[in-house]
Amino acid sequence: MSHLDQSRREKDAFFKSNRQSPLNAAQKKEFTSLPYYPENPALRLKLPLERLANPKQAFIITSTGDEREYWQVGQVRFMVDGNEATLQIYEADYGFFLPFSDATSPTETYGAGRYLEPEDLGDGTLLIDFNLAYNPYCAYNERWSCPLPPAANRLQVRIQAGEKKFHS
Repeated sequence: MSHLDQSRREKDAFFKSNRQSPLNAAQKKEFTSLPYYPENPALRLKLPLERLANPKQAFIITSTGDEREYWQVGQVRFMVDGNEATLQIYEADYGFFLPFSDATSPTETYGAGRYLEPEDLGDGTLLIDFNLAYNPYCAYNERWSCPLPPAANRLQVRIQAGEKKFHS
């Protein structure tokens, strides 16, 4: 079993039985597992972070209309199926944050987008593994408020990796 498969099994177990699961009691009763794309090594990317000289304060609108504060620190560029894509990278107290949506939304993936926490590799590059892309908690029920991907992070290409749309 790969590390990714093990991580997915652990997440499924958390969702099924943990008190802090985003699922409500009725959803947990019916839950078996989250739907995922097969692992795609081509979407595990080490990319240079094009840092802004002066990070910008950014307020990202949430699914409930609130705002959350982040710092826009730069961007990454990469190729997907022969098309260049650019995503803005944000920073919060816990580290880097990458909210995005792509051309799989809303038919295959959550319509409001998915999240990643890029790993800082310490040499000016980030590990952006789209296989780890996950749905925000608001994808599971309306009691959650989640930051929505800004317009600059709404890709026209398909990112066929990570978590798919949840069906309760």
